[in-house]
Amino acid sequence: MTPHAEPRLPQALEAEIRACGYFPELVSESIAFALGSETATAHLVHHEATFNRDEIQRHLSVLVLTDSRLIVSHTDENDSAGGPPQALTTTESVPLVRVASVALSQVVSHPEHYGSRKSGTDEAWLTVTWGTVRRVDLEPAHCADPECEADHGYSGMLAGDDLTVRISLAGDGPAKVAELIAFGSALQQASGGHR
Repeated sequence: MTPHAEPRLPQALEAEIRACGYFPELVSESIAFALGSETATAHLVHHEATFNRDEIQRHLSVLVLTDSRLIVSHTDENDSAGGPPQALTTTESVPLVRVASVALSQVVSHPEHYGSRKSGTDEAWLTVTWGTVRRVDLEPAHCADPECEADHGYSGMLAGDDLTVRISLAGDGPAKVAELIAFGSALQQASGGHR
């Protein structure tokens, strides 16, 4: 890539970002610069809206897989009272050798008929950890004696919580659920080969 060349995204990824209509030029350029000269082998675009009292807040996540990295982009509106409209976009590049865990969960209706038209995936979750964010859940520790009033301190769990994407049949449609499953499977396979 020459210093003055504009990085380009794969046509299918660019089209999905544009179809969301959520700051497409900003999102596309930030991902293109992170991607550089590498080739995207898989991608997932997830546009979600949340309702907060009288306003709708939108969020766009774009995940791009290359042979060596997972590129994660998040874009949100970042308006401040009395100021001009703003957007906050963050793009993180994670080497596949750093990906510690890729969990793909599926909620399947009528699992007894799995593989036929009578069964379907109602929602899917992709959880990826690479050690950037850790969550600690603490609670008071107890012993087995119901009469004990001693302070046993706390017990807890330390969990990785870098990225979770949930896509549902009701909210996003069957094609998006299938895309999440395909992307999650590709990421599981790619990260498993870098140990």
